[in-house]
Amino acid sequence: MPATIRLFSRSRLQQRLLLGLRAGALTLARAQQEAAAPTQEQPAYWYGGQAVIEGVMMRGRYVAAIAVRHPRQNIVIKEVPLNAALYRGRLARLPFVRGLVLLWDALVLGTSALMWSADVALEEEEDIDFSLQGAAGMGLVVVSLALGIGLFFVLPAAASAAVKSLTGLDSKLVADLIEGVIKLSLLIGYIWAIGFMQDVRRLFGYHGAEHKTINAYEAGAELTPAVVARYPIQHPRCGTAFLLTLVVLSVLIHIVTGRPDSVPLLLLSRVALILPIAGIAYETIRFTARHQHNRLIRWLVRPNLALQSLTTREPDHGMLEVGIAALQRVLAAERAQVPLTEARVTEAAVSESGD
Repeated sequence: MPATIRLFSRSRLQQRLLLGLRAGALTLARAQQEAAAPTQEQPAYWYGGQAVIEGVMMRGRYVAAIAVRHPRQNIVIKEVPLNAALYRGRLARLPFVRGLVLLWDALVLGTSALMWSADVALEEEEDIDFSLQGAAGMGLVVVSLALGIGLFFVLPAAASAAVKSLTGLDSKLVADLIEGVIKLSLLIGYIWAIGFMQDVRRLFGYHGAEHKTINAYEAGAELTPAVVARYPIQHPRCGTAFLLTLVVLSVLIHIVTGRPDSVPLLLLSRVALILPIAGIAYETIRFTARHQHNRLIRWLVRPNLALQSLTTREPDHGMLEVGIAALQRVLAAERAQVPLTEARVTEAAVSESGD
């Protein structure tokens, strides 16, 4: 395991801003790994999460468990109680509405988990507030949202309007297609570019550990590093798949809803439609994940799986241990079905890390 990550040698404020810059656009998408109606081939509940700094967060219905490799090599785990109304109540079963609510909650939770994992990697003891009222978490959430919306929605719309104006283009359809190409190029280019950063490559390694652990669990396999390592690094419910689906759907929906001639109205319409499109993208991911046995669905999700080659790296043994430890804690909470009243921090037992 390498020494303390270079990313965190800077000041605390710079660390937090860099986390938003590098991980904000990816954090938004982790919420789509939620519950689905069980079938004969599927578990009763679909677990999921995200990679964090030197660790993995897994989320169930009762708790989110953030497992992080401490510089002293032990695995530190923080278990955070989840809102019963959001994860086990009626909202979790309402199509489209559930997606928006859970995406927001997961964005806040995921950002706070990133911040806490950074503190563990630095051997610091700061306790991050995982609630919507937490000032530190909310600040980074706002920055992440602003960057994501500005980069992937506002900038492509403004750029396509500029191209339309400079070239005298009359076709709104072509202008919308140009906007879509710019969106896809920015998305793929952004993910490709940050993948060259050593810190982010480590993050993508833990992303691979998360996928392999979930794939092994859903296959009913034993959760040990040796077994989990044999499972695929791609997963159909990955946040990368959500982002690509969101961008593609936005292109199609913008063509249907029309393109205002006024640039300010164009930008406003793009921002206003983000939430409805995100809700549709959430349901699309759920549908395709539940119908992987269908040949057409498997063909449709191929681009989603291909793009994951940019956001995942083959994890090492230690990364797999961390992913397994996080999922084991979540599964233990599911078996107990006794909600936590407050967050708690412990260390993983040897059996929990898969040794």
